[in-house]
Amino acid sequence: QVQLVESGGGLVQDGGSLRLSCAASMSTFSNYAMGWFRQAPGKEREFVAAISWSGSNTAYADSVKGRFTISRDNAKNTVWMQMNSLKPEDTAIYYCAGARMGFLSGKWDYWGQGTQVTVSS
Repeated sequence: QVQLVESGGGLVQDGGSLRLSCAASMSTFSNYAMGWFRQAPGKEREFVAAISWSGSNTAYADSVKGRFTISRDNAKNTVWMQMNSLKPEDTAIYYCAGARMGFLSGKWDYWGQGTQVTVSS
């Protein structure tokens, strides 16, 4: 059974940084595009960032461009998201997801349980 396990969330002040990690259990991790999504209280889940299976292509929501960076290491079955210049509006539960058909397909096959990020003002 495939598992995606997020870590690295926490409480940080406005302007601070966090690095989220997602460890994946699937043996074919390098065949999957990976992404990060978030859901704030009372809001729908939204796309944050994605990276292709090779790491050569990335995509970001406009709200995080220039502040967040997604990366991966296929040898470690891990994807990260470095979050800098955090703002209170970044407060949400962050979810890792995997897409066998690539992140442009819009079809995300696996999801993690989420990690809470709270940015205080």
